[in-house]
Amino acid sequence: MTGGGRRAQRLVNFCNKVEIYDTLHTHTSENGVCSDKICHGSLMNIRRMKAVPRSSSEVLRQAKEFLKEYYVSLKKSGSAEEEARWQEVVTSVEGRGTYRLTRSELQYGAKLAWRNAPRCIGRMQWTRLELFDARDVTTPQEMFEILCKHIEYSTNGGNVRSAITVFPERVPGRRDFRVWNQQLIAYAGYLNNDGSVTGDPAYVEFTQLCEGLGWKGKGSRFDVLPLVMSAPTGEPEWFDIPDDIVLRIPLKHPKYDWFSEMGLEWFALPAVSSMMLDVGGVQYTGAPFNGWYMSTEVASRNLCDAQRYNLLQTFGEKMGLDTSTNVSLWKDDVNVEVNKAVLHSFEEAGVTLVDHHTASESFIQFMSNEQRDRGGCPADWVWIVPPISGSITPVFHQEMSLYYLKPAYEYQEPAWEDFARYNRGTAILSPSQLFRKVALTVLFASSLYRKALARRLRVTILYATETGRSQLYAHNLSQALKRYFNPEVMNMKDFPVNETSFEGHTVMLLLASTTGDGDPPLDGENFIRNLYEQKHAEFNKNIINSSDNATQPNFTKDNMSDFNEAYEQYKISSTKSARVPYEKTEKNERNECKEGKKKSRGGLMRMLQAVVWGQKTADSTLSGSRTASDSSVQPAGGLRFAIFALGSTKYKYYCLFGKYLFSLLEECGAHSLAPLTCGDELNHQEQTFNAWVDNIVKVLGEEMQVEVAQQSSMINVEELTANRVRLTSSPFTKSSLEKSLSQVHRKSVFSCPVLESTMLFDHGDRWTQLLVLKVGEEAEAEESLYSPGDHVGVFPHNSPTLVSSLLNRLSSPYLGEPVKLEVRLGKDMHWETDPRLPPATLRELLTHYLDLTTPPSPAFLLMLAAHTTHTPHVRRLTNLAKDYKKYQEWRAWKWPNVLEVLEEFSSVRVDAGVLVAALPLLQPRYYSISSCPAFHRGELHLTLSGVQYCTQDGTGPVHRGVTTGYLKEVTPGNQVHLFFKSAPTFHLPEDLSLPIIMVGAGSGVAPLRGFWQHYHYLRRTKGVTTGSLTLYYGCRTEEEDLFNQEKWNMVRQGGLTRHRVALSRTPHLPKMYAQDLLRVYSKEVYKELVEEGGHLYVCGSQALSDGVSSALQNILMEQGRLTTQQSAVLLASLKGEGRYHEDIFSTRLA
Repeated sequence: MTGGGRRAQRLVNFCNKVEIYDTLHTHTSENGVCSDKICHGSLMNIRRMKAVPRSSSEVLRQAKEFLKEYYVSLKKSGSAEEEARWQEVVTSVEGRGTYRLTRSELQYGAKLAWRNAPRCIGRMQWTRLELFDARDVTTPQEMFEILCKHIEYSTNGGNVRSAITVFPERVPGRRDFRVWNQQLIAYAGYLNNDGSVTGDPAYVEFTQLCEGLGWKGKGSRFDVLPLVMSAPTGEPEWFDIPDDIVLRIPLKHPKYDWFSEMGLEWFALPAVSSMMLDVGGVQYTGAPFNGWYMSTEVASRNLCDAQRYNLLQTFGEKMGLDTSTNVSLWKDDVNVEVNKAVLHSFEEAGVTLVDHHTASESFIQFMSNEQRDRGGCPADWVWIVPPISGSITPVFHQEMSLYYLKPAYEYQEPAWEDFARYNRGTAILSPSQLFRKVALTVLFASSLYRKALARRLRVTILYATETGRSQLYAHNLSQALKRYFNPEVMNMKDFPVNETSFEGHTVMLLLASTTGDGDPPLDGENFIRNLYEQKHAEFNKNIINSSDNATQPNFTKDNMSDFNEAYEQYKISSTKSARVPYEKTEKNERNECKEGKKKSRGGLMRMLQAVVWGQKTADSTLSGSRTASDSSVQPAGGLRFAIFALGSTKYKYYCLFGKYLFSLLEECGAHSLAPLTCGDELNHQEQTFNAWVDNIVKVLGEEMQVEVAQQSSMINVEELTANRVRLTSSPFTKSSLEKSLSQVHRKSVFSCPVLESTMLFDHGDRWTQLLVLKVGEEAEAEESLYSPGDHVGVFPHNSPTLVSSLLNRLSSPYLGEPVKLEVRLGKDMHWETDPRLPPATLRELLTHYLDLTTPPSPAFLLMLAAHTTHTPHVRRLTNLAKDYKKYQEWRAWKWPNVLEVLEEFSSVRVDAGVLVAALPLLQPRYYSISSCPAFHRGELHLTLSGVQYCTQDGTGPVHRGVTTGYLKEVTPGNQVHLFFKSAPTFHLPEDLSLPIIMVGAGSGVAPLRGFWQHYHYLRRTKGVTTGSLTLYYGCRTEEEDLFNQEKWNMVRQGGLTRHRVALSRTPHLPKMYAQDLLRVYSKEVYKELVEEGGHLYVCGSQALSDGVSSALQNILMEQGRLTTQQSAVLLASLKGEGRYHEDIFSTRLA
């Protein structure tokens, strides 16, 4: 509308047919937002006030109108008092361009502005607005202190009161007082590397701005943002709002128990802080005010809007609704139930909240009152009608007029833009630049942020994983880096290696796990292969382009080793040299130079340098390339990298993939930021990783000259005390174990009831168990949760006896109630919830989430030394922690669990919170599935081998595997928690006509059992014709020949073609192992594997893997008349073609 219309506006209520005539709009001189040809009524932030002081004449015009209305309200219109006041105002405005309202005038103006607010449905209470007059503050610190009082007053223990705080007015020639937050209380939004958001997406950019100013959130979904404020002088400052004044309401549903388990919450106080209070021509740019929530604001908008927490789909699925079609009206059902949950939660917490029906009825009454008292009521129908139940609320049927009156609450330019404009001049930014570039301009004015941001470096984090551990570490690394750098997390499989893919990637941090028989994870295979091939392709191109090709080695396909052969040769060399976890040192480099181990650093790296740095390449020939140990390489000379290799010393090829990747990158000419670091699954891998992260942050800071704070991103175990960590009562209802494990380990965890537990044999110290679990319904095979050959990760339970004994040694007031772990990184910092663990009782934490059986690390021993005053114990613990040799001897001799360590050092008195923080997470154990889903519908079988023994050469306490020990005691009806892990490299081939050779020993028969059951199902049920399926199986005695009867039945029924057994511990018979059977039937093996293109599957220990590899090489040499080198190449080719499959496990206590 325009401001020209002066006729009464007819408004109809179509529900009750009542007509009214609005005449109040004739008194406004404010222009609307619409034109004669277009309506802008549905635009969001309209009428945004410019950050320009008003002219004196305009101030006086508005002041005259306001004072007239004010004195009318006092019934003193035309009085001498009014005239005297007017002369004061004129004098002030003519002298300084503005004037100061009296407290009474300001209070009246603030209330009237609420009364005039056309978008507010809750104006019935406009006369009850409390004023906090803060017009005498001078600093952000004073602003913050007053706002804390405002929050406390208005929250009022849940009985919310309306209030407004008014800071100094706008004055010409002076920068404004501003609160930068849109609302006083809001939740942070953290943008993840995959584009998702943790927290509230509406506040992603403001969260980034806060982080740029130095604030660091916890990274959870409900982190309260700090208050950011600026005064006329100085830089913007941020302040954390004290937790005890923010009233949070855990959300629950009166009917659905799962609702509370989602861990949702909202705050009690909606306080808008970005709008301007415009009264009597005076503009108060800092004027936060609050009312109370209407349920739909929290439920329908904040939780369910797609651009906010976006939980509509999640709620619908949990309610069991059909979300695949709009016809089911599932969205409507969800909206109603979420509103019920919010209303129920606020009511139960005793916090003020109004439902949308009551609010609508209240507004209709307010509108009627205003029509009677003022002749009209400005109202924005688009905003007044609630977001749900529109037509069943009375406001839907009421016509409204949208116009604008003064005093008013007005939208204004973002605070950071005003700040930038004042500091940088009056250049206006385009809409596309509104936040990002303006925020940078603003924050560049802060010297602290300028130093950090100007050098912010893009860091690419690549991971390759089988179990998910590398991925978890990658995201933890990203969290540690993001304060100083710009990290990006990617799976190696998503990073193409070609001539242009490295453009812009100047620093790479790689997390590389080793699987199977020293192989790369499936995610990393293409990356390492392509990197290898790209290196040689670029090398050959350089040779071809050389001016003296005759003198160069001819690196053609005929004599160039392909990747498979190169990797196999690297394996062989790694075992021959008895490599230990390789740590690059100056001594190593000198030795490499002495031995003449020169590495080409030509093709790929010169390409990278040209792409990334725009440099001219050096000599393109081998003779002109540098060695990997060339100390003259400058940091800007090309790609810089560091690798954290994950592995386990229980395997022969420990961390081989990481070592090879490190070597290959150096051959390409990349410069290592730090020595290769190997993390041993058996030796405190998580602590090794944390130390590596701290070092990487430090090294990158030094190279990029970024001032990295000395404060570690986590508290070191040895520094844990009751002053830094604590257990406190958790306000949230604990979730089910299934959901909590899913959150902690980022897996989709299933709770599977035990159907059957059978001991296949039990010799006391050794046993093998068949465990049958129920998994879902008896679905068709193609709908199954797993395929033959897949694995499961089983979550163990610590022994109840161990947990109870440990609890008896700990003191905590929270033994029987859910607790949360809180940490404090510095003595002057706030307590923050540790997201690593879910709310649970202390017993549950020790039983399900924390590793009690792995021998404590040296850092853990140092922590214990700080918790005893007994000198001999302090000395012994310190010596063990600092003398690696003594520690390893003590660890190997006793292999002590946490309780045994505390018993050995009985003087230690450690707080329960400290112990919980110091213990690593209890990790899942992986097992091959021992069944076929089509053969055993709705079931999952596990074949488990367990051992127990006495430490200290048989004189110490009895130990056994934490998982196999736990599973040995389960009975039908118990629940086992697990997740499925696909093993595509150990699946049966698509071409089932090919012959299959299976080699297994002991419980290594587990996945092979799934294969023969699958073949039986295909042949007998589906009528499929398959190739041969031959089993070569090794065990100690006939008694330990697992599934012997089933195997012979399968031979008779066609599931198995041949079944051959080797016994290694039977009296009066020579020792024979499974690999020996291959030699006995060498002609048959050669024919099926080489001539007929068959597949070989090996499952068992590292010793079996080595034995089979050796036997096959001999067979290839004998039957194929190949040389040793040719047979090795053929073996590598079999693996490269995906016809040589291995599932290798260890004898580690699981």
